[in-house]
Amino acid sequence: MCAQRMRPDEVDLDAALVGRLIADQFPVWAGLPVRRLPSSGTENAMFRLGTDKVVRLPRHPGAVENVAHERRWLARLGPSLRVAAPVPLAEGAAGAGFPWPWSVYGWLEGRNPVAGAVEEPRRLAADLGAFVAGLRGVDVTGGPPNPRGGPLGGRDGHTRDALARLRGRIDTDTVTALWEEALRVPERTAPGVWAHGDLSPGNVLVAGGRLSAVIDFGTVGVGDPAVDLVPAWNLLPASARGTFREAVGADDDEWARGRGWALSISLIQLPYYWDTNPALAENSRHVIREILAEAAAG
Repeated sequence: MCAQRMRPDEVDLDAALVGRLIADQFPVWAGLPVRRLPSSGTENAMFRLGTDKVVRLPRHPGAVENVAHERRWLARLGPSLRVAAPVPLAEGAAGAGFPWPWSVYGWLEGRNPVAGAVEEPRRLAADLGAFVAGLRGVDVTGGPPNPRGGPLGGRDGHTRDALARLRGRIDTDTVTALWEEALRVPERTAPGVWAHGDLSPGNVLVAGGRLSAVIDFGTVGVGDPAVDLVPAWNLLPASARGTFREAVGADDDEWARGRGWALSISLIQLPYYWDTNPALAENSRHVIREILAEAAAG
C-alpha cells in the first residue's frame, strides 16, 4: 500500500478522517467500518466503506479537478462499456478538515493483476482489447480532450529529462534510440475517439482470470487512443500481445505509438517514484525491460 507521501503538497488521509466525513455528510452510513485499501495510485486514496461501498479522495491539489470529471463522464460512458466500471453513489464536499470534493462509489469485486503473474494472459488480453475497442466506439459528441490524446512529441522534454536522471540505472543509450524511433512514427490523422488514458495494472480488476472491471476514469477523454495500448507492455506477456492487438484492431503506426506511450510513461514515473512508490517503480522497470527485450528480438 502506498500511504506515504509522494508529493510535498499531499494532505494527510486516514480512516478516522473518512469516518468523520461520512458521519457529517452521509449519516445513514455512519458507523460502517472504514479501511484503507492497498493501492499504488498516485492521485487518489481509496477506503472501503462497509462491504459494498468505496470512498475515493484526491491526495493532492492537482487531482481535485478529476473528481467531477470522472463522475460526469462515467454517468455517460458506463452504460456503454463492455465491463463493469465504478458507479457513483454520492458526492462528498469539503469538511472535517479535508479541503476538497470527494466521492462514494459502489464496491467492485476483483483484484489488481500483477505483471509477470497473469493467470490467463490470452483471455485477459482479449477482454482488455474488447474493452478498449468498445470504448472507442462510443459517440464522442461533446466529449472532453484526453490529456494523453495528443502527439508523443509533446512529452519529449519530460521524457528526456527522465532519461538524464536515469543514466547509470538503465541502458539509456538504447532506450533513447527507441524513444527517438517512436517520435518518428506518423501521428494519427483520423478523428479522435474515447480513450481511458491510464490503463495501468492498478486500474484493472480481474476475477477468475477474466477482466472484471476497469476503474479510475479521471483522465478519460477524446483524442488519439494509442495510449490505451499500454497494457501490452505494463501487464501482458509477449505471448498475449498479439491477441490484445487483434482485439483492438491497431495498425502498425498506432501500435508503435502505443509502445512509445508505454515507454514515456514508465521513464517519467521511474525516477519520480523510485523511493516513494515501489510498486509503480517496479512496474516502470518491467515496461522498460519488456520493450528492450522486444526490440532485441526484432
